[in-house]
Amino acid sequence: MSERICGECTLCCKVMAISALGKPMGRWCPHCAPGRGCGTYETRPEECRTFHCLWLSRETLGPEWRPDRAKFVIYGSPARDALIVQVDPGAPSAWRRDPYHTTFRAWSRAAAVERQHLVVMVGEQATVILPDRDVPLGHVRPGDRILSRRVVVNGRETIEPRVERAVAGS
Repeated sequence: MSERICGECTLCCKVMAISALGKPMGRWCPHCAPGRGCGTYETRPEECRTFHCLWLSRETLGPEWRPDRAKFVIYGSPARDALIVQVDPGAPSAWRRDPYHTTFRAWSRAAAVERQHLVVMVGEQATVILPDRDVPLGHVRPGDRILSRRVVVNGRETIEPRVERAVAGS
């Protein structure tokens, strides 16, 4: 783990849902003082205590990748099958700028080899970044899964991502 600290960055307090508080994604946590930190830091929910964005743990990412500057938070999915880019709804196209998009494409090449995904979320709208294209998947709800299959089109292997909807009541 890196020795980086959040400092003035509080973007995760906006873009992430916090189930223990009933806080939806895309809205500031009522306990957050944007740019200053958590007003209930010592008693914050477990999901806040254990959350670490990629910028905190990967020192190779420069200062432009700090979430409050980039306008998105990057983290691994709980199932470890995806890298998620949770974008600030106030800057929905931030992930498309360089150096971000070019780097995401490179990361997606490595992810594809491991049969993992790189998923950009703007609210509940998902886009999968593939080595050769971005695939908008539309609305993805909690519990839905993003799957992909490899197909051959015109003699060339390609990846087709899709959403598997969660079964209601499960």
